[in-house]
Amino acid sequence: MKITEITQWLTDKKLKVTPQRVAILEAIISLNNHPTADAIVAYIREKNPNISVATVYKVLDVLVESELIHKVKTETGILRYEAAIGTHHHIYCSDSERIEDYFDDELNHLLENYFRNKKIPDFDIEDIKLQIIGKYNTNH
Repeated sequence: MKITEITQWLTDKKLKVTPQRVAILEAIISLNNHPTADAIVAYIREKNPNISVATVYKVLDVLVESELIHKVKTETGILRYEAAIGTHHHIYCSDSERIEDYFDDELNHLLENYFRNKKIPDFDIEDIKLQIIGKYNTNH
């Protein structure tokens, strides 16, 4: 993703475009592996060695609040981040803690229809995220 697109994302959310925000969004998109905050810091420090860990955490909070990125929690409780890229679910490998995006329109419609018809009392569903947990079969 180009810096101009990242700048536009920030502008669209009425956020001030700062070098830190651009760098953190660029890191999350470039790493493309649902990075932890520590991995984001390490990536950014290659080009910007003076950025503080506190700044990264503050910017991550702002980006989550503005819905430009999402938090993804692993089975072990480790918090990771991803760019907000449309409706998708996650495949989580319990051996490696690798997370992959899983796109399936048919599954999305199935889940939406199910919960539209099967109401949860006193609860308004805002989003549905499915996490598929398993291990990759390496016997092939």
